[in-house]
Amino acid sequence: MKAVVQRVKEARVAVDGAVIGACGEGVMILICAMQGDTDTNAKTMATKISKLRIFRDDDGRMNRSLLDVGGGALVVSQFTLSADTSRGNRPGFSAAAPPEEGRRLYELFCAELSGLGVAVETGAFGADMAVHLINDGPVTIPLDF
Repeated sequence: MKAVVQRVKEARVAVDGAVIGACGEGVMILICAMQGDTDTNAKTMATKISKLRIFRDDDGRMNRSLLDVGGGALVVSQFTLSADTSRGNRPGFSAAAPPEEGRRLYELFCAELSGLGVAVETGAFGADMAVHLINDGPVTIPLDF
């Protein structure tokens, strides 16, 4: 799985102008299941993100995790993270998991993250979404498991 984790002050996602998911302080996670990914990849990614020390402690150092600060997560599926731009100017997305498997792993990731104690909100898998966020830092961390 591939993910981009952004520390946010707030984030929300809308479909057809209606907000379907939002969080306050926490993280915005863009995530993509790749061909060959398994349940283990989804579970490992959820555990890693929940414990990632990207929030400031009392000394201003990035030393606290999402769990430490009680932050929420807005999780949005984004198959374009699988983009291959090595040939030409039009990205290819064949490395992404097939839609049914991508959805299953996305939902498993969200369930695992929630089960670890993170308040999770989501976008709509496969929908055309408008994502709004206020970066905090900015802190943006790419992950690949």
